[in-house]
Amino acid sequence: MATTNSITTTYAGEFAGQYISAALLSGSTLDNGLITIKPNIKFKEVIKKVSSDDIVKDATCDFDPTSTLTLTERILQPDFQQVNLQLCKADFHNDWEAVQMGYSAFDSLPPSFADFLIGHVASKVAQRTEQSIWNGAAATAGQFAGFTELLLADADVTDVGAGAAVTAANAVDKIGLVVDAIGSSLYTSEDMFIYVSQNVARAYVRALGGFSSNIGAAGTDDKGTQWYNGGGLSYDGISIAVANGLSDNKMVAAEKSNLFFGTGLLADHNEVKVIDMADIDGSQNVRVVMRFTAGVQYGIGSDIVLYS
Repeated sequence: MATTNSITTTYAGEFAGQYISAALLSGSTLDNGLITIKPNIKFKEVIKKVSSDDIVKDATCDFDPTSTLTLTERILQPDFQQVNLQLCKADFHNDWEAVQMGYSAFDSLPPSFADFLIGHVASKVAQRTEQSIWNGAAATAGQFAGFTELLLADADVTDVGAGAAVTAANAVDKIGLVVDAIGSSLYTSEDMFIYVSQNVARAYVRALGGFSSNIGAAGTDDKGTQWYNGGGLSYDGISIAVANGLSDNKMVAAEKSNLFFGTGLLADHNEVKVIDMADIDGSQNVRVVMRFTAGVQYGIGSDIVLYS
């Protein structure tokens, strides 16, 4: 059965040669390298964790192995996912791009639409992957278990916030709760980030513009809401990263080196195949196919703070 097409456009002069797609949520987490990417995982990969007690002891003349070293592991197992679409070329015969299909009965999908479709599918996959990384649910088709689901299930993770909504009036205090919960040994780590949802980032920017009791009425640099030009954000020296896939009122403080995204080939996420079935089964169908693997995991739960 072909994918349902809804063609509501009308011919009105020469085609401008460009499709306008709705704004898509970009895969910012992977595009900006905000977590550690582990490619070339065919099935699963073991992430080793090492913990120890106070290994420094008073010296003696003998070798005295009294310290405790514990090795545990987590499994990073990417899920197999796919995109399968089927279009019937007959649906485009009366459309305003029909001339691009050629005049033969053995026609092809309009080239400009095929190009647009490839970009559109790849962008949609990036959007879904971004959402799954942070807020995915293993039980939902087309998703994999995201960091929020994994962290909520781990008693070692430090939970703060108790579900309180973040607004411009309290953003400084709420982000402060996360920072205060970060272990002292991690506070100065070079790859420590506070990953925040879009609404938390917007609230923090507005708070720094003078909408918080912690900030003067004129805001940062006395510029009010004009202070922010899209640059980097930080809190007490810790970089803030906007994670588009995080749902509202959620934050995660963790080292980039403690958060992992696993996949087979990174190139699979950029490969969309458009297959004309005319030479295969004689039909008028065109298939769009994409296959890839994706999954996330973290290393040490006690080194992560979750505001949820």
